[in-house]
Amino acid sequence: MVSKIAITDSFIRYSLGLDDGCAVDRLALNKTGESGTLYDHRKERSWRHLDLLQFQCFIHCRIPRGKFSVGVRTIHVPWADLSRRVTYEFERWTIDLLKSTKNQTKTAALLRCGFDVVNRIMHHSVSRGMERRKLGEIHHVSLDEKSYKHRRKFMTVLADGEDGIVLDVVRGRDLESTKTVLERTLGERLETVTMDMWKAYISVVKALLPKATLIHDRFHLIWYLNKAIDQVRRREAKNNEELKHSRFALLKNEDKRTEKQDEVFKIIQTANFQVSIAWRLREEFKSIFGGDSYSGSNTYFDLWLKSLKKESVKEVTKVAEMFERHYEGVCNALCHQQSNGKAERINGKIQEIKTVSRGYRKFENFRSAVLFFCGGLDIYPQQCR
Repeated sequence: MVSKIAITDSFIRYSLGLDDGCAVDRLALNKTGESGTLYDHRKERSWRHLDLLQFQCFIHCRIPRGKFSVGVRTIHVPWADLSRRVTYEFERWTIDLLKSTKNQTKTAALLRCGFDVVNRIMHHSVSRGMERRKLGEIHHVSLDEKSYKHRRKFMTVLADGEDGIVLDVVRGRDLESTKTVLERTLGERLETVTMDMWKAYISVVKALLPKATLIHDRFHLIWYLNKAIDQVRRREAKNNEELKHSRFALLKNEDKRTEKQDEVFKIIQTANFQVSIAWRLREEFKSIFGGDSYSGSNTYFDLWLKSLKKESVKEVTKVAEMFERHYEGVCNALCHQQSNGKAERINGKIQEIKTVSRGYRKFENFRSAVLFFCGGLDIYPQQCR
């Protein structure tokens, strides 16, 4: 069943801020404050409002039009935007439900409305939040990639490195897409940019942000070394039974190993395996993090490279050569605290959004969902009087 609310002249007078003794035919234009006279009324319109005693509730009103110096204009109603067909309160309730369910279909079912209604509210609230956002105080940003569809479809995620919120999302990870996402959010006070070693990210950041410090993410640096350790283990495990089923014993930190993994690790360390050398080189590299200055980190990194070349572990040597090609960014990672840690947590939230909704056919819908849930935006509409 549906409940109907009729809007009377007294309610219009109250909504427009007119005194009790003021005639309804004297109106004010909200944007400029100019006085005008009543011209006519538009056809009756309806707005979905909050449910009343478990009944669907709609507001029905013929909106007055006033005559002003700029011509005839429709008066703005205080309960909704002119082009919208839901009230501000219904929008707020929809936003709260979306944040709880993270699913537009379930939200539409709970509200007993169409999916398109919820989808439009999400897009509209994100646009409103992006217009309100101020980016002048951002100092550290993170660039990361995320797959959003099968067949290796990637998008670039730009996140605030301090607050851990998504600033923007753009389709692709090439030069053009990276340039687009950075130009939208450039700020004069931007100090550092953390990223992996993707060539397009590096080229665009150096071109658009020559004064910003480029830092390669420490998570990715250690990931490459872990991958090299596992490759060495697999190569040697073909001829050594002790190395089979020892992957996590070598890759886990000491405080996270189980008793069984700790026993396997000790056996490997006492044997003369190259994987033991690869593990030691990784630990030596990890110990360099937290340097006081670029020059100090530079010195220790050079020493690590020299010791690595003496050991001749081809898989780790290949990683070291890649580090040398990105020398400046790696040294910056060793002496700066900024990393893509918060951006990686954001990727987990994005994956949850994609999983709960079972995927998005259009990238625009996915972008709105990411910014809605992870953008830290002020998305709520104005309060009714």
